Amino acid sequence: MDFINNIIRYSLHNRLVVLIGALLVVVGGYFSSRQMDIDVFPDLTAPTVVLMTDTQGMTAEETERLVTFPIETAVNGATDVRRVRSTSLNGYSFVWVEFNWGTDIYRARQTVNEKMVAMGDELPEGITPVMAPQSSIMGEILFVSMQAGDTTGMMELRTLADWVVKPAILATGGVAQVTVIGGDVKEYQVLADAARMQAYGVTMEELAAAVEGMSQNSTGGVVREYGNEYALRGMGRTSDLAAMASTLVKNTGSQPVTVGDVAQVRIGSAVRMGMASRNGQPAVILSISKQPSINTLDVTEQIERNLQDIQKSLPADVHLDTHVFRQADFISTSVHNVGRALLEGAVFVIIVLFVFLGSFRTTIISVVAIPVSLLGTLIVLYALGMDVNTMTLGGMCIAIGSLVDDAIIDVENVYKRLRENRRRPLAERLPAIRIVFEASSEIRSSILNATFIIMVAFVPLFFLSGMEGRMLKPLGLAYIISLFMSLIVAMTLTPLLCNMILTGDRYLCANEQDSRVTSWLSRAYFRSLGWVLGHHRSVMGGTAAVFVVALGLLLGMGNSFLPEFNEGSAVVSAVAQPGVSLDVNGELGRMLEEELLKVPEVYETARRTGRGELDEHSQAINSSEIEVRFRLAHRSRQEVFNDMRRHMAAVPGVVCAIGQPLGHRIDHMLSGTRANIAIKLFGSDLSRMFMLGNQIKNAIEGIDGLVDVAVEQQTETPQLQIRARRQALAQYGISMQEFNRYVELAFPGARLGDIYEGQRRFDLVLRLDSNYTATAAQVGRSLIDTGNGRKVALQDVADIVSSGGPGSISRENVQRKLVVQANVSGRDVGSAVEEIQRTLDRQITLPEGYRIEYGGQFESARSARHTLLLTTAIAILVIFLLLYGEFHEVSLSLIVLMGLPLALIGGILAVYCTSAVISIPSIIGFITLFGIATRNGILLVSKYRHLQEQGTPLHETVLHGSIDRLNPILMTALTSALALIPLIVNRDEPGNEIQSPMAIVVLGGLVSSTLLNIYVMPIVYRWYAQRRGLHEARRAAGTAHEAPLPEPQSGAEVSEESRN
Repeated sequence: MDFINNIIRYSLHNRLVVLIGALLVVVGGYFSSRQMDIDVFPDLTAPTVVLMTDTQGMTAEETERLVTFPIETAVNGATDVRRVRSTSLNGYSFVWVEFNWGTDIYRARQTVNEKMVAMGDELPEGITPVMAPQSSIMGEILFVSMQAGDTTGMMELRTLADWVVKPAILATGGVAQVTVIGGDVKEYQVLADAARMQAYGVTMEELAAAVEGMSQNSTGGVVREYGNEYALRGMGRTSDLAAMASTLVKNTGSQPVTVGDVAQVRIGSAVRMGMASRNGQPAVILSISKQPSINTLDVTEQIERNLQDIQKSLPADVHLDTHVFRQADFISTSVHNVGRALLEGAVFVIIVLFVFLGSFRTTIISVVAIPVSLLGTLIVLYALGMDVNTMTLGGMCIAIGSLVDDAIIDVENVYKRLRENRRRPLAERLPAIRIVFEASSEIRSSILNATFIIMVAFVPLFFLSGMEGRMLKPLGLAYIISLFMSLIVAMTLTPLLCNMILTGDRYLCANEQDSRVTSWLSRAYFRSLGWVLGHHRSVMGGTAAVFVVALGLLLGMGNSFLPEFNEGSAVVSAVAQPGVSLDVNGELGRMLEEELLKVPEVYETARRTGRGELDEHSQAINSSEIEVRFRLAHRSRQEVFNDMRRHMAAVPGVVCAIGQPLGHRIDHMLSGTRANIAIKLFGSDLSRMFMLGNQIKNAIEGIDGLVDVAVEQQTETPQLQIRARRQALAQYGISMQEFNRYVELAFPGARLGDIYEGQRRFDLVLRLDSNYTATAAQVGRSLIDTGNGRKVALQDVADIVSSGGPGSISRENVQRKLVVQANVSGRDVGSAVEEIQRTLDRQITLPEGYRIEYGGQFESARSARHTLLLTTAIAILVIFLLLYGEFHEVSLSLIVLMGLPLALIGGILAVYCTSAVISIPSIIGFITLFGIATRNGILLVSKYRHLQEQGTPLHETVLHGSIDRLNPILMTALTSALALIPLIVNRDEPGNEIQSPMAIVVLGGLVSSTLLNIYVMPIVYRWYAQRRGLHEARRAAGTAHEAPLPEPQSGAEVSEESRN
């Protein structure tokens, strides 16, 4: 401890150095806070690589067999891969390759890229997987809606979105991806007329060859003439429809046949795969995703600034709206709420200090520890590359009451010793600086040990892995750094300020007596403690009974992972029956929006139906996602959600699930499903899996608290299969290759070139006219080229059969998967999952080769609980060792640890009276409590030992020692507890959701541990001292009676005996 004494001595004798150092910390902290990024949470993005593949119109089964399965097989053996998920849709394949937490994402992307290269030619010709841009779990940070009046059509609006707005947003630093959905995509179309082609003797391949070259330039090298060098160019590129229609296809005798003779050349809309609307009106919506570790507020501000400039160049009737969904609003609100709780907590601390100390000067000295410690914490966090978010602010918020504890103990002891010195005769008074030094040194051991114990109690947080570790470690780090900074302040700045401000004679003369509050509390405590010591058996029995009751309540509580966030918006996932057309699904989506807007709190909706471009968040044609913005007034969020469910139930044929943007994304990252609970059924036969899935759904629908129960729609969707009759094909001289080529060209359309309008590029597409593609009968009447140059109806060489096939196929770790999903309302997730498991074990019998797994946040909660319980046990052992290092006695160390069960009582009762659910933040609250609760025990036991060593009788030791430490114990407890009141009162506000369960536990535990500690600890210590005295008396009596010959003693025994 000489080192600590030297620090205190140096601080007292080098005033200027300490004051300038404190000033530099304040300035540096302010500068750091201005430079740090601001976000709602730490970066929670799991290391995931997404492979997206356009399978050129393949069915879901073909996509799975030919594309998805080879990709999965290639990446499954990659280093550090923990899970591979995939979805195969009609025309698209998505594979999510999830790596172990902690894997460098760029190394993971390189690994996947190498696996794709190694695949070689395993995939069908022309099909190449594309790696999705690396984005954050926070997903889309901004939705921009574009709507137009009567002048601008939906095609022009979509063109403006694709070629004006999207490039400007992508040029903004920090943007990972922009996905456009809605409107009509412009394309140049060549619509072949089979009858006219037959009349002119033009084959589909001849027309395709003409269309492919109809709008191309050529290079002719250079011409050097007259000393100049001219670039020679063949100019064939055009966007003029008449010019394109004049392109030669072939010559039939002396008559040329042009494209216009056998086809219609026009500008039209591409086949729509998705649509969008805002408040039920057609719109184009751009969803913007950010890169990881990028400041959302800065990126949003830059995007909006760019869009304001773009708005000036757009047609007058086109309106851009960036408030459809704006994550920056949630971030700003959350950070503001936590920051406000921080300031309000500081105000409570100041009030408590002033009431107890009764002196403005002592209050100021104690309170100075708060800004200096917090600003010092920001410097360290900035140096570590961390940002300001609700977790780091929450750590400081929970620590704010504890920040002044070290300073309080120091100031209170110095203040008391200075007044005692003032009461001595003038000749016996010691120099003030010496009194300050001795008073600070006297309690340095208690301060150090108490602070280190609180830090050790927080260490279990750093053993959490996965998403919970990413989220909660910054909170623990901010808390520990804040406490360490407060310890430094208490050993340097606090003694110096005491020496500068409290040592004046006039001040000490005016404050010789304790404050009225302190005097009243001391008198009341003296009387009550005397009564408690006289009825110690009843008090201890009652305490034990309350502890047993609290444990019983704990065993009956529910459990969950994280509390629900209050994001101010909702996400409605709506799924119609597989096979419905986009138009029908769009109409259903419009009806859902109308119903949602009838809810009083809802003021805006934005819907995306089907899919936009190829991106990882693509929906199926029968799916819609609706962003709903609402303002809570007289009803809770849960009541509003239930009202929304009630209104949406009026729309037939749609299964809806409600969640919140960030909560849904966390669910999706953890289980692959955007719901609280995912029941994953693995098997091989999709029809049988769907049947089992419905059995599971029917079995669990009646469970209390389950809402939005739905089976993943992997049922058969209608197909028209063109089944080739090989004998007929051979008779007409048509090869299978020619047959397949015709089907690919004629019906979906083939992109054969690009048409440029300035810098804008549009597809040039060839396909049959709609007269041959609109119905099954028309498809059969379309004409296919034969081997002799003539044409024959397709139905003469193939059967057009109505059939069915899956619209989507989900897989996980190379097994087919079907998910039954559910959300939870009005109860905890943990108990709901346990009831689901019991129900399914009792009612569902799975065939051989089929199995069930459960996924969702509760899996992470279970893993985190096990980790925290194990590491907390280790932390308590380390706390015991620290206490043993302080007292050098097992008994005294155990007496101090008695504060832990006393703190548990209040913490458990507080949780039971609020939510009755133990979440991961609640468990962390108990861990925090263990550290804080030992401080009171250390202060009491240290004082008892000090008085005993001075020869004070046991009864007086217990009474006067307890009264002497009453002030610092109550002040430290009240400052720590009351600083948490703002978090608890505003627990439903955005940003406070995770900190408030911790605050509730800490507040309840501090109340119980403080009240019980100041009464139970004296009883236990008196019992311990009496037993020890009796034992020593008996040993002394036995030694005197037997009078044995003296034996040589070891040095350790002599030391122990002399100490006793």
